[in-house]
Amino acid sequence: MSEHEPALPYRDASLPVEDRVEDLLGRMTVAEKAGMLFQTMIAPGPIDEANPHMGLASGEHMIGEQLMSHFNVLGTAPDTTALAEWTNALQERASRTRLGIPVTLSTDPRNHFTDNVGTAARAGAFSQWPETLGLAAIGSADLVEAFADTARQEYLAVGIRLALHPQVDLATEPRWSRIGGTFGEDAELSAELVAGYIRGFQGAELGPQSVSTMTKHFPGGGPQLDGEDPHFAYGREQVYPGDNFDYHLIPFRAAIAAGAAQMMPYYGMPVGTGHEEVAFAFNHGIITGLLREELGFDGIVCTDWGLVTDTSIMGQDMPARAWGLEHLDELSRVERILQAGCDQFGGEARPELVVELVEQGRITEDRVDASVRRLLREKFVLGLFEQPYVDAGAASGIVGRADFVAAGEAAQRRAFTVLTNVEETLPVRSPRPRLYLEGVDPEVAGAYGEVVADPASADVALVRMQTPYEPRPGGFEAMFHAGSLDIPADEVERLRVLALTVPTVLDMHLDRPAILTGVVDAVAALVASFGGSDAAFLDVVFGRALPEGRLPFDLPRSMAAVEASRSDVPYDTEDPPFRFGHGLTYPGR
Repeated sequence: MSEHEPALPYRDASLPVEDRVEDLLGRMTVAEKAGMLFQTMIAPGPIDEANPHMGLASGEHMIGEQLMSHFNVLGTAPDTTALAEWTNALQERASRTRLGIPVTLSTDPRNHFTDNVGTAARAGAFSQWPETLGLAAIGSADLVEAFADTARQEYLAVGIRLALHPQVDLATEPRWSRIGGTFGEDAELSAELVAGYIRGFQGAELGPQSVSTMTKHFPGGGPQLDGEDPHFAYGREQVYPGDNFDYHLIPFRAAIAAGAAQMMPYYGMPVGTGHEEVAFAFNHGIITGLLREELGFDGIVCTDWGLVTDTSIMGQDMPARAWGLEHLDELSRVERILQAGCDQFGGEARPELVVELVEQGRITEDRVDASVRRLLREKFVLGLFEQPYVDAGAASGIVGRADFVAAGEAAQRRAFTVLTNVEETLPVRSPRPRLYLEGVDPEVAGAYGEVVADPASADVALVRMQTPYEPRPGGFEAMFHAGSLDIPADEVERLRVLALTVPTVLDMHLDRPAILTGVVDAVAALVASFGGSDAAFLDVVFGRALPEGRLPFDLPRSMAAVEASRSDVPYDTEDPPFRFGHGLTYPGR
């Protein structure tokens, strides 16, 4: 009898999940169990081709030889039919392994504007919403739940069953490059919104129509030394000069209460806290002591990506992020992570190391089984054994569905946050003004006014800018916006001259809290955005849509104030010109 026939207990959907888990676990070899413990990246394309650009083996090799069944899907998806067909091809290949364990596909956020291979994929064919900072600016848990429910349906249509989000780190260090993916600075607001986020993706409980969520980055990224990110060695230290460690746990407590299925520890190593000064995923006191025992989390714990193996990403050498334990060899790193209490290795494809640890007696098979149980249980609960495939023909009718797109576009408009509005410059009431543009598509703007090239001949200037940052080298590292938040002095002077020439509306896209003191007294209106199209911006400028946003963090007065603040304490920069919660409404509204 074939092991794929329904008569096998683990194939029998009428049996309790725990019985099915134990039956399948009892049939697995150590190599098959080890394969379960690894989740790495994969890019759509022929499954028998490797991806040297990202340092990845082929899907055929990882499924057929390494016996892996968890993969993180990379890249923007312009063609959802092709994406769905590709996920079906992966599932078909998995069905031909000895036990036929289906694949779990995961993704970083892909319903927003950010495009960074290490953190998020631009929406492409998916409905496009403001960044989570924009959802926080609106401040509605119901809207967050509606967003997550929409994303859930789009993910399901193409076979993605695990969200490598939400990100509930707190933006208490304004320089940190990952702020754009958070809900901002306030722990209570983040806690309220993460509960809605998890409900939208998972439902009332995890089941066949759910997308599992991996809340990150436990116990709270954000308080990084000098704001540097621990993807890179110079950012490995996480510091708590305000002794405010517990404040960063508040959103994670809320996520656990809301039923978060999975959790991801951050790369950083705590310094000066009493906890062992090693990266969180290696840290027994953090994973077992705090997360498992104190907070009572019994779901899957998956490490952040690339803690074991040195690799190359986009042509840039990336050492393993084994901060505090860099001296350990690969085998010992894997051992420490398992001993800490983690279940799965993110961004790694090294199951042979787990096999070797078991063979050497350094890790017991019972310890491996504890993690495999959690991973198998989720596959069964998600219904992957019953229905691993998707209807590829239906995918394009669900992903980017008209009502989904409309809801995302409406949220983009709501999230715009008006900081100043001198003499009621906004909304622009002139029926067809002359528009001078910077950072705005002239074709889009042409529907709102006459586009002119000379500011002196314009009625209003519309300028869209990105939060300043200090460019970093390297193909991968350059994608992280870090360093100074100051608008360069020559740019400040240029904007001030422009504002003297013509009333100027400046929209600053805030992926970090920009310092706007150099221009705030010069422009006619200052607007903050968190992911919004040019059409959304123009609708707000012309009063066709109403901005509802409130700042999800303070905007600091100066870099000196940022440098003097405590990285772990919210609202800690001196005399900020704009406070958390600030946002103007239009006159008469």
